Amino acid sequence: MVINPTSRIGEKSSVDSLISLGVNIVKVFGPEHGFRGDVGAGVTVKDAIDPATGVKIVSLYGKTNKPTKAMLEDLDLVIFDIQDIGVRYFTYLGTLHRVMEACAENDKELLILDRPNPNGYFIDGPILDMDYKSGIGMHPVPITHGMTVGEYAQMINGEGWLDNGIKCKIKIIPVSNYSHAMEYQPPIAMSPNINTYQAVLLYPSTCLFEGTVLSEGRGTKFPFTIAGSPAFKGIYDFAFTPVSIPTMSATPIHLNQECFGLDLRKVDLQKLRAAKKINLSWLIETYNKYPDQSIFFDAKQSVEIVVFDKLAGGSTLREQIVSGLSEEDIRKSWQPGLKKYQQMREKYLIYP
Repeated sequence: MVINPTSRIGEKSSVDSLISLGVNIVKVFGPEHGFRGDVGAGVTVKDAIDPATGVKIVSLYGKTNKPTKAMLEDLDLVIFDIQDIGVRYFTYLGTLHRVMEACAENDKELLILDRPNPNGYFIDGPILDMDYKSGIGMHPVPITHGMTVGEYAQMINGEGWLDNGIKCKIKIIPVSNYSHAMEYQPPIAMSPNINTYQAVLLYPSTCLFEGTVLSEGRGTKFPFTIAGSPAFKGIYDFAFTPVSIPTMSATPIHLNQECFGLDLRKVDLQKLRAAKKINLSWLIETYNKYPDQSIFFDAKQSVEIVVFDKLAGGSTLREQIVSGLSEEDIRKSWQPGLKKYQQMREKYLIYP
């Protein structure tokens, strides 16, 4: 089983539920944050034995991120059951891709327990330029893709995105009575740092701050709902101080420094949903107000490609903001790609 804490049947983990029904769970593949969700963002997940069930846990966020032939040879079936957030840079889409590829290469069937997409009500953002392919963007899709995991898996197969165009044998257990327009509030935190419904809906917009010198709230109890920097002192009144929280973010940017900036926790969620778009105004506003704009899109590390460009899916959005292009004109530049994507997406939909 490829699962994490969102893999629930009622109040229990799906692995616990299946074991209680006598199903032989040979092993669990743990993605980012681990099977039980007790590992911080970006922290290596280690192989282990689950103390609650005795099941072997094999990490897909450590020495390897793709199951090997040896890992799969004693399995009859692989089950994928992870709640996605509907955003290109959420790492579990990469996990899905690699698991599908491994199953295809080793003639194993993948059973997908589909779940609603809480951001499935809209499609928006620039299409990923494949020159910027990374672990936070593997496919030529917009930032919000408007698909469930099951639909997305069909698209990966149908578009030939697996290595050498191979196909994974998949079976999807669909969600009853679901439509993409439906409001869906996940009953459990999506990850340690996406711990409220507010964060779920803001994430498509606020995760872009991870590619800037601003804190997106990691190191607080409300990440992805705030953004700020020590450099904004005297510019914004709202303040917060990131601290080390090992199970969420052990070394957040601006650790132990008072940051000033945006408090988005009071954003009207119904208005946010009704807008059906990524909010660029917060990013543009903070760029324009930042004292030293030359470092605003700093990569935070020595890399060839700026982190912001990996998130945005290319350098264009950064260049548009730097050049002073309006949000309206930026959005216009997305439309040809979005139209083409929506036509492709239609072929793989399970739900209206």
